[in-house]
Amino acid sequence: MVGTLQFTMTTTDASAALRDELDAINAKITKQASCVRELKKAASSADEIAAAVDALKDLKIESESLRKKMENLDPTAQFNRRVFDELILRKMFIVPSFEIHGGVKGLFDLGPPACAVKAAMVDVWRKHFVLAESMLEMECTCLTPEIVLKTSGHVDRFTDLMVKDPATGECFRADKLLEDAIEELIESNPDMPASEKEGHLRVQIQADAFSPAELDEKLVEYGCKAPSGELYGPSFPFNLMFKTSIGPEGTAVGYLRPETAQGLFVNFRRLLDANAQKMPFAAAQIGLGFRNEIAPRSGLLRVREFCMGEIEHFVNPDDKSHPNFPSVASKELVLFGRDDQLGSGKTKSIAIGEAVSSGIVNNETLGYFMARTQLFMERIGMDPNRLRFRQHLTTEMAHYACDCWDLEIQSSYGWVECVGHADRACYDLDVHSKATKTPMLATLKLDEAREVEVAKLKFDRKSLGKTFMADQRLVSGALETLAENWADFEPIANALETEGKATVDGFEITKEMVTWKKTSKKVHEIKFTPSVIEPSFGMGRILYSLLEHSFYQRDADEQRCVMRFKPAVAPQKCAVLPISSGEGVNAVVDEIAAELMESDLATRVDKSTASLGRRYSRADEVGVPFAVTVDFDTLIDGTVTLRERDSTVQIRLPKSDVSRVVFDFVHGRFTWEEAIAKYPVVQVKVD
Repeated sequence: MVGTLQFTMTTTDASAALRDELDAINAKITKQASCVRELKKAASSADEIAAAVDALKDLKIESESLRKKMENLDPTAQFNRRVFDELILRKMFIVPSFEIHGGVKGLFDLGPPACAVKAAMVDVWRKHFVLAESMLEMECTCLTPEIVLKTSGHVDRFTDLMVKDPATGECFRADKLLEDAIEELIESNPDMPASEKEGHLRVQIQADAFSPAELDEKLVEYGCKAPSGELYGPSFPFNLMFKTSIGPEGTAVGYLRPETAQGLFVNFRRLLDANAQKMPFAAAQIGLGFRNEIAPRSGLLRVREFCMGEIEHFVNPDDKSHPNFPSVASKELVLFGRDDQLGSGKTKSIAIGEAVSSGIVNNETLGYFMARTQLFMERIGMDPNRLRFRQHLTTEMAHYACDCWDLEIQSSYGWVECVGHADRACYDLDVHSKATKTPMLATLKLDEAREVEVAKLKFDRKSLGKTFMADQRLVSGALETLAENWADFEPIANALETEGKATVDGFEITKEMVTWKKTSKKVHEIKFTPSVIEPSFGMGRILYSLLEHSFYQRDADEQRCVMRFKPAVAPQKCAVLPISSGEGVNAVVDEIAAELMESDLATRVDKSTASLGRRYSRADEVGVPFAVTVDFDTLIDGTVTLRERDSTVQIRLPKSDVSRVVFDFVHGRFTWEEAIAKYPVVQVKVD
């Protein structure tokens, strides 16, 4: 216990502790092996050599035992990527786009089961966030004029550092080359001292924050060479946006949006009106984003077209509390703070209420959405032991951001950022307001009038008009807005006094143009530019991670693969199978299937001649959680069997109960444990 924060060792930390212990044992093995060689070289006695050899064997046995413990702790260690990939392709969850034409890197098509899982996942997301939080949902265009993305900073700064093979011209993402080189170095040197390993990991963590010169230096330091064998060329920024033109003339430059957020920011004033001017409020959008990735890889984890779900929560910058925060304050999250990343390398499990009150997480609203994201992940069936929130390092943070935490999900590719949680301060509304000369302000109504310090201005209209002509009203308006709060106007006043000039919204004004007097007045409302708390969900990455977390092999048999989807997100909720091809049996199958589909439950009917066991396996492979079997007893007493996918336990129930029971399973109103308590469990022999 440290203060009021209780630190617990997560699976990742336990694995790291075992790795340190294993490193120490391996170092002893190296030392003991050297001792054995020296004894043999010195022609020592047989007993002395035998004792040294036995000691070496004991160390090796201990090393193997620790290695197995590590494998048991790490869910990805026993993950069979080959079998998983074969299943995903064979069952058409995900297929390469334009496959018969050779495909295109970074583009994939979702097949029928993945489409259904994604649709169900998005439906849960919408209910969990948009409906539960009364958010305002929009659907904005994917085509974005250049001026919008120039204003937001994407045209100038939305880049990754790229290097080229000087012999072939092939392009590579520089920071990923460095990360991979460090990973390979660590894996190929299991005896590396812990302190040295820690130093390499610190470099790896900061790979995407280095300047071009720093990154070039590190690539040389870690011996990174191009496929041709030559050193890579100098790294340079590459803008990731897809550029296009809008209209037949080709003169209006546009881009495919790299994120969905800008559409919500530029519509802020209308959204505020739609919310009856009430603050705080949130707007949300689900849609496609496009990024021209330098080196797409890792399946759906790094692609060029992807689905995003973004929330922009607008809040008073002076009050980032959240009314619903008490409802999640006790929720424990695994946090990987910036100090931990550069220090111990260990995560900590802590209640989000404690994390906010102690200052680890910047504010209640940010913490609230982090906790809600954790609950969403658990709701769709993600393994909570493979979730963590990693705080952005100072070098990663945007200059305007107050705090950023990425929800990372562990897959066979390692820890992957899937949801970003950023306190973006007032930056977005500020830049669009200044670029368009459009106020992006909200109003705080005061219960009692408040005395505030302001600046009373007097303009020299002749001087303003001569200098700024048609823009003089914009200049005077900007100054009057600042004058509403002396703290905002004071830096301008100081600059005019000391330097004789100041810059306001891109206009340079001089001392002769305006005079001022500090005074005070009573106000009944305060205008402010809202801050934005933004949770941003990469739906494709979440979908892929869910596929991995759901996959397992029954009894470690490669021929018996199962997708352990929760009923709410399963592509089909129930399979209906006849025991035989008899007309009476098939009629009941059709009747039950129709009732299920009338209840909006996607249903799989398999009347093939394959054995019942094989048909169960087919349903298991695409994650169908329940299977109804219509047999000969059904024609006598009107009952059927209902099989649960993961336990393979079956119960017998009236066919008239099936659609209601499955509906309640899917919507979380009834559990399998309650079902087996209510209905008799039956033993069924399956071929």
